[in-house]
Amino acid sequence: MDSGRAVLLIADIGGYTDYMSTHRMSLAHAEVNTGRMLERMIDAAPGFDLIEIEGDAAFFSLQVDEGTTDASITEILDAAVAMHRAFHLERRYVTANLCPCVGCKGAADLKLKFVAHVGEVATQTIRDRIKLVGIDVILVHRMLKNPVGIPEYVLLSEELYRAGEASMRAPVQEVLPELEGFGTVRAYFVDVGDLGGSQATPPAPSWPKRIGQTFAAVGPGLPYMVGLRRTRRAAAAL
Repeated sequence: MDSGRAVLLIADIGGYTDYMSTHRMSLAHAEVNTGRMLERMIDAAPGFDLIEIEGDAAFFSLQVDEGTTDASITEILDAAVAMHRAFHLERRYVTANLCPCVGCKGAADLKLKFVAHVGEVATQTIRDRIKLVGIDVILVHRMLKNPVGIPEYVLLSEELYRAGEASMRAPVQEVLPELEGFGTVRAYFVDVGDLGGSQATPPAPSWPKRIGQTFAAVGPGLPYMVGLRRTRRAAAAL
């Protein structure tokens, strides 16, 4: 995308740190499974531009014109519902496979939350990689640290919420997070489960699906298990 005004959306997997704190075999499976869940989430939001995968989170943007933020609220909520549904469906497939390791069964504890903001951004190219920069990019990332008391939600900055308040379709609660470098800000959140449809129980995977999912986790994880490859966390520690 070009520099300009954009909606910034981060889909963040909650519980990731504890999930990835495990021994080598489980860690390899956890990394493979997390990658699959992120892929399903990204596929569920084709209207947004994927800017970067940030470990346990996907950072998206949507270029907007002045005065169109009201429509963007609807797009954000629709994307959140679709990504939440895709995440939980893949999570169920992961936990239903036949591997008993923590990296597979522990996925049941993972949650998905969203933060969103609208502001001015600029593009920066570093080694052929395009990144978004600007104070609003920093702000939306700082919003991940907040006092929201539920595990799965969509948190909107005040500017974004005020611009599209009429488009909200679920009960909204106000929160006042203290953000480093910004002080106390006002934001608004909704429970993802109140947005409609996202909490429907995913279909139980069939036995062929469960077997296929088992090989999907064990196959790519095998080089890590025998020490031929290192996980991203292990490589970063060197």
